[in-house]
Parts: sequence; structure tokens; C-alpha cells
Amino acid sequence: MEHTGIRPMRPEDTSHLVEVSLAADTVFAGAGVVLPPDDPGEMLAHAERVLVADDPVAGAPVVGLAATVTVDGRPHLEQLAVHPDHGRRGVGGALLEAVCAEAAAAGHTSLTLTTFRDLPWNGPWYADRGFAVLPRLEWGPGLEGVWEAEERAGIRVLPRVVMVRDLSPPG
Repeated sequence: MEHTGIRPMRPEDTSHLVEVSLAADTVFAGAGVVLPPDDPGEMLAHAERVLVADDPVAGAPVVGLAATVTVDGRPHLEQLAVHPDHGRRGVGGALLEAVCAEAAAAGHTSLTLTTFRDLPWNGPWYADRGFAVLPRLEWGPGLEGVWEAEERAGIRVLPRVVMVRDLSPPG
């Protein structure tokens, strides 16, 4: 991640972000996971905040993105995507930490997300970064709505979970 920078999305990033999101989806196909087609432009249009990772040294205007929305009064990671050509270099981890740092700086004490439970670069990856499964009894109406929307969209082709990370300062 030597040359990658994290910054807020700019309007001129949109086409590159769509490309990154669609390319990231190919990793699932490579693992035999068939996801329904989606329009990353829709996700970008409704995201409240999008951070991008760029690599100007490599000539890549955008290599990753982290999009967040507010669900049940707290930040929710809608999507984290890294172009496969730039994968396994810490870009996703840097984006995730930037989202967590921004959320904590804004006074939030937790961040939620939904992800595939068993894919190594999903549930286990987030667990390694401080996320834990959030029991359904602890979901608010917003998370229930996200879960139902994923069901309607056909995303739950494998077991999924809601996860949460505590952002409270130590002590």
C-alpha cells in the first residue's frame, strides 16, 4: 500500500468506481459464487459517504472504495470493494480503517455491515479486523430492512451475517 491514498469520492470518480465494483464482483465468480447483477451506480447514488483508494504512481485513479450509509442511527458499511489487480496489498484494510476512524471521530461507537459468513475475504476477514456477528435480537428496524432488501435482491446465495465493530475508545 506504499502509494495508495485514501480520500473522499469526487464526481469524476464515478465511472472508475463502477468499474472497480464490477471487477471486484469477479472474485466471487472465480470462487463459484453467482451473484445477481447489480448496478454499482445505484449504490454510489444512495451512499452517504464514499471513500476511495487511488494509486497515482501506478496511474490508477481509483483502485478501491468504501461506501457507507446510516442504519439505525449508526454508520453501516454498504460496500467495500478493491479492484482485483490491486488486491491483497492492504487497500481494503486501509479503507476499512479509514471508515472506522471517521465514524469514531464523528462520535459513533459502532459500525455495522452485512457479509458472507464463510468466504475467507468476507466474514473471516472482518472478524480478523475486530468485527463480531451481531445477533438478530440486537438488530434494529434498519438492519432488518437491509436484511430483507438483500433477500429481495437475491444476494443471499450463501449464508450471510450482520457484523458489528465496537469503535469506543479503549478504557
